[in-house]
Amino acid sequence: MNRILIAVAALALACWSLVDSGWAADKAVKLPPPTQDLHGMAGTETAVFAGGCFWGVQAVFQHTRGVLNAVSGYAGGDKSSAHYEQVGSGRTGHAESVQVTYDPGQVSFGTLLQVYFSVAHDPTTLNRQGPDAGPQYRSAVFYRDAEQKRVTESYIAQLNAAKVFPARIVTEVRPLTGFYPAEAYHQDYATLHPGSPYIA
Repeated sequence: MNRILIAVAALALACWSLVDSGWAADKAVKLPPPTQDLHGMAGTETAVFAGGCFWGVQAVFQHTRGVLNAVSGYAGGDKSSAHYEQVGSGRTGHAESVQVTYDPGQVSFGTLLQVYFSVAHDPTTLNRQGPDAGPQYRSAVFYRDAEQKRVTESYIAQLNAAKVFPARIVTEVRPLTGFYPAEAYHQDYATLHPGSPYIA
């Protein structure tokens, strides 16, 4: 139990509020919708996004209409190293990520990208979000198939061409080789700790 409390305290220090770091709501950017998107799918789909501390990213997608579930976890590395203490070293290849399960009849993949780039994080900072630094906090979209890759790359090109951000987008677009849910104490953190000063 003490180990879990120490880990939570360490994570709280690492996951500083984006508000405190200057990426406040007044700096959020109003983005155009993607010119390319995925439509006409039935059932449920999943997408995996990384953008700094997963607590805030999970909270954003949990409040997005059409999202059925959002899970904090790790993507980009091996299953054997998908543990918070190891990921925190920045040497595992993992990024703190969120797997989003959604109903494409209610929300499209392109709309999820629009949310991700506009309010979930700052996509123009390399390997950091606010004071959280290291490759585990990088901006990345882990695509599940060629269509997700196509729409993501197209939207990044569209946003860069429109110069909606003061700098170029540095978001990685990489194939998803595996998603590994984070430890239980990371799940639904913003919901369970609404007064936490570490989450925007």
